[in-house]
Amino acid sequence: MAEPIDVYFWPTPNGYKITIALEEMGLPYKLIPINIGAGAQFKPEFLAISPNNRMPAIVDPEGPDGKPISVFESGAILQYLGRKTGMFYGRDERNRAEVEEWLMWQMAGLGPMAGQTHHFRGYAPSMIADQRQVAYGAIRYTNETERLYGVLDKRLEGRDFVAGDYSIADMAAFPWVAPWKMQGIVLDQFPNVNAWYDRIAAREAVQRSAEAGKAITSRNLGAPTKEAEEARKVLFGQRAR
Repeated sequence: MAEPIDVYFWPTPNGYKITIALEEMGLPYKLIPINIGAGAQFKPEFLAISPNNRMPAIVDPEGPDGKPISVFESGAILQYLGRKTGMFYGRDERNRAEVEEWLMWQMAGLGPMAGQTHHFRGYAPSMIADQRQVAYGAIRYTNETERLYGVLDKRLEGRDFVAGDYSIADMAAFPWVAPWKMQGIVLDQFPNVNAWYDRIAAREAVQRSAEAGKAITSRNLGAPTKEAEEARKVLFGQRAR
C-alpha cells in the first residue's frame, strides 16, 4: 500500500485544490495543519519545504526516484500529482497544453485577483483608516474578478469542463469560484460558470475534500492571541516579518 502524502494545509482555495486532486486521484494523504492566522507558515520546519511561506505544500515519501520529494506552489503540486498518477492532466500533449493554459490562467489571474477582492471587500475595511483606499481597491479588484468570470463563462459555453475532460485545471479554478459571494459576484449572471460549479460541487471527491477541510478548522482554531494578531499583520502585509 502506498505511503500517505503529507499535505501542509489550511482550508483556503489553494489548499482545497490539492485535497480535491488527491481525493479524485485516490491517493492516500495526511493533512498537517498550517494555521496561517497564527503564523504557522513562518516556522522554520515549514519554510524548509515552502520557502515562500505559503501553503499548500506536500511531501511525497514515494517520489519519482523512490525517495521523498517536497513540492510547493499549488499549481506545481497539481502538475506533479497529474504526472505521478497519469490522471486528469490531458489525454495527449495537445490536450495537456490546453489543461496547462487554463491552470496558468487560474494561477496568474483568477486566484490573485479574487484573493485581492476578498482582501478589500472582507478584511481591509477594518484594517485601513482611509476608506477611500479601501473603496478604490474593492472596486478595482471586483471589476477584474468579474471580467475573469466572463472569460470563464465564455470558455465554458458548450463545454462541461474548461479543457476537454475534467482535469486539474477545473480543480484549480473551482475553489476560487466557491466563495463567489465574498467577491461580489452574482453567479446567475454567468450561467455557464454556474452550471460548471454545480457539476463539480456534486462530485463525491470534492465533497470529501470539503469535509476534511472543515474538520481541520474545527480542531485547530483556538482563541485569538497576541502572537496570532502579529501574524495576521504579516499575513496582510502590514509589516515585514
